[in-house]
Amino acid sequence: MAEEEKKIVEQAATQAPKAEEVKAEAPKSEEAPAAEEPKARLNSSVDPDKFDWDSFEKENNVYGNVSKEDIEKAYDQTLSKVVENEVVEGTVTGINKREVIVNIGYKSEGVIPATEFRYNPDLKVGDTVEVYVESQEDKKGQLVLSHTKARQSRSWENVNKAYDGNEVVKGLIKSRTKGGMIVDVFGIEAFLPGSQIDIHPIKDYDAYVGQNMDFKIVKINQEFRNVVVSHKALLEAELEKQKAEIISHLEKGQVLEGTVKGIQNYGVFVDLGGVDGLIHITDLSWGRVNNPEDIVKINDKVKVVVLDFNEQQQKIALGMKQLTPHPWDSLDAELKEGDKVTGKVVLVNDYGAFVEIKPGVEGLIHVSEMSWSPRLHSAQDFLKVGDEVTAVILSLDRENRKMSLGLKQLTPNPWDSIRDKYPVGSKHTAIVRSITNFGAFAELEDGIEGLIHISDLSWEKIKHPSEVCNVGDKIDVIILDFDEQNHKLSLGHKQLTPNPWDELEAKHPVGSVVDGAVESTTDKGANVKLEDGTEAFCFARDLVKEDGKTATVGETLPFKIVELRRSTRRVLVSHLRTYSEERDAKIHAEADNARKTAKAVNSKVEKATLGDISALAALKDKLENGENEEK
Repeated sequence: MAEEEKKIVEQAATQAPKAEEVKAEAPKSEEAPAAEEPKARLNSSVDPDKFDWDSFEKENNVYGNVSKEDIEKAYDQTLSKVVENEVVEGTVTGINKREVIVNIGYKSEGVIPATEFRYNPDLKVGDTVEVYVESQEDKKGQLVLSHTKARQSRSWENVNKAYDGNEVVKGLIKSRTKGGMIVDVFGIEAFLPGSQIDIHPIKDYDAYVGQNMDFKIVKINQEFRNVVVSHKALLEAELEKQKAEIISHLEKGQVLEGTVKGIQNYGVFVDLGGVDGLIHITDLSWGRVNNPEDIVKINDKVKVVVLDFNEQQQKIALGMKQLTPHPWDSLDAELKEGDKVTGKVVLVNDYGAFVEIKPGVEGLIHVSEMSWSPRLHSAQDFLKVGDEVTAVILSLDRENRKMSLGLKQLTPNPWDSIRDKYPVGSKHTAIVRSITNFGAFAELEDGIEGLIHISDLSWEKIKHPSEVCNVGDKIDVIILDFDEQNHKLSLGHKQLTPNPWDELEAKHPVGSVVDGAVESTTDKGANVKLEDGTEAFCFARDLVKEDGKTATVGETLPFKIVELRRSTRRVLVSHLRTYSEERDAKIHAEADNARKTAKAVNSKVEKATLGDISALAALKDKLENGENEEK
């Protein structure tokens, strides 16, 4: 007989119940024939060591006159009914590194690979587990069980139950995949996103492979049977409870101790024992803080005061500087306006620089108080962060904790002696600092700038100051006028050279005739260049020649200077007047002569007529006298 059969018979001899006991335990059936009952009782008093195995193998009646079949039947009644392809419960009876032995009440125990229980590292002897019966016997007569298949057969039901009940499930992180990890949950491969592994960002995903963790099922796709789990959700839920508990006991002004957990450019996060609070960068120190790491480091233990908190949003505002007195309260009481102070430049903007007199006490030097120059500057032109400077207190507001400072007040104001140093009419050399459409600003010295108006840059008409000078050029100027109150100075450049119009007026007085060439024409007239290069303009009506035709481009003709417009630098000429005025003069002269002749003739006529009248009158008088004498 094989070794396994000997063991079975030994167990039957020592543990099998008596025939009466078997009958009592088995349910009675009226249909069961009496012939099937055992013919004799099993003698439990037989010593297994003295059992005659040879006779048993030859099926001799050696054990209480009971046959081998009766013994096997009685033994089978002590075993559980096992059906293949079903899920049953079993008890763990042994565990080693490679295998887990499970007893399901069958005549042999099943051996399951230990890898199928990797998700449950707390498994121990005596635990009840579900197994899937693959085969009652393999080729070696071994009961074949599978825990993985048992889990898979009920996994989807368990997953849905855990999801609906918001239950915490255990899972084994099997491997890494794109964007996260693959987790074995109830035998199903679930997806764990990388962002859901922990509250803090994860750098090394591989370190989690092979770990058993608790998870919460956060999403299920019933159609594709996809499951998404999260470990972070459990941590957050626990943290929320801790936060709510801690915040419920907070009070404004309460002093706590915490650990620096994180540092950002805007502030520091402090762990208060399960809940984080933020110390804004402005609440770290009374002095100006450019980098929070200059004040605290990660894992530093710090004392903080609760400034404010919001239970609904679970936000806590903390402060460190509030635990020390404000520096303005300890500022020297004797300090006043006009005093000099020394400090360090801690911040520079376009509009000014902040100088720290002592930690927490700062003053502003506005850019306009850095130099006497009226020219627009940026504070970066004068100061930079870290500079040690001495300044004058211009204003001091202790109540509002404000202080304004000045640098230029440490040097004499050059405008106080401007007239003595730069009298009107004096000549100087200046540097062009800026150019605008209306003129150029030139600097005589630091703090003294003047405007050269575009009309004072050149005797010639120009469209933009850049035609005469550029920024950075040295230019000769003459002082034209002052405005001391507003610190304004008028300069001139063209006044240093003769006015070409004086020469022009002398060379080409109005009424003089000069040859000129027609260079171009417009609807209004023509541009004419005189023989000395002077540009002039002739209206269209004055371009008519003596023959009645109009002068064209390229013709050279005599032109009369009609007008010199000094204000607009314009010379007006006329060709028509060079011959029309002579002709008109001749006509006028002839007309005058005619008038004189006519007058003379008329005069003679008038004289003869009067003489005749006198003679007639005399004759009449004589005749009248003669008649009277005769009478």
